[in-house]
Amino acid sequence: MRYFVTGATGFIGKALAKALLARGDQVVILARTPSKADDLKALGIEVYTGDITEFETLRAPMRGADGVFHVAGWYKIGVKDKSPAWAINVEGTRNVLTMMRDLGIPKGVYTSTLAVNSDTHGATVDETYTFTGDHQSEYDRTKAAAHDEAEKFIRDGLPLVIVMPGLVYGPGDEGITHDTFVQFLTRNMPIVPSDMAMAWGYIDDIVQGHIAAMDVGTIGESYILAGPTHKFIDAIAVLEQLSGVPAPKMRMGKAGLRAMSRIMSVVEHIIPLPDNFTPESLRVFGMTYLGDSSKAREQLGFQPRSIEEGLRETLKWEQAQLNVQRVPR
Repeated sequence: MRYFVTGATGFIGKALAKALLARGDQVVILARTPSKADDLKALGIEVYTGDITEFETLRAPMRGADGVFHVAGWYKIGVKDKSPAWAINVEGTRNVLTMMRDLGIPKGVYTSTLAVNSDTHGATVDETYTFTGDHQSEYDRTKAAAHDEAEKFIRDGLPLVIVMPGLVYGPGDEGITHDTFVQFLTRNMPIVPSDMAMAWGYIDDIVQGHIAAMDVGTIGESYILAGPTHKFIDAIAVLEQLSGVPAPKMRMGKAGLRAMSRIMSVVEHIIPLPDNFTPESLRVFGMTYLGDSSKAREQLGFQPRSIEEGLRETLKWEQAQLNVQRVPR
């Protein structure tokens, strides 16, 4: 099969492109900066120059595809410049799905997120859940709007499947979660949020969930690709046990983080704040992003591994990047 993948220079997209290629599929990708895809090109992946925010650059690489994986997205928390979020997450999604429709692509998989549900307040929700209220980050807000766009296209007849990962972690990550692991390993993590909880999905499992959604997922359906649920503080305890690096002593719950976010909303107008101490970041650190993957398990054969197994492999990679001692066997 011939598949077009957006976001293939990012964490999930790159792993997906490689997995598709490894099973014998042809893979075509779009890269705003083609040099960032040199490693993929060397493997035999076709690389086109373009951007999902530029509609016509999608036409040539998507033409003739048997399927489209739209993975690309803006994923940042706490940064000052949020201006690209709407253009990439919402308008970019609209562009990709419109081109898919115009070219008559047989099937697509859109990568949404559990974050469209914002704070689940400790509840584990399924695909029937609908969030109402105000989103606490620009990422959550724009991905929710993009999810709505995808559902509109489905109602209009687009042969699309939606997948909704929770937190995705593993070797090769260069994003927010990677930064958190680096902070932990270098003993620069100032606070451990004690109430924050997520569904921890290892990258290889999330990729296989995407592929299964394309292969056997029912058009028009959404599937939560949620790994096992753990509080952030519990994940830190696993990291401490695996690495021997002591966990930070300072803990802070949701109420304290919200109070600090209000203080920082004043302070940020006086002095620059690091990304993990902005009001937005502090609000997010007190939230829960939880989802039930039963439907994906039953219909897609989704089988997420334990956090202990996933973190062990991740830690080996992160420590190798930092050139420190590897996890003992």
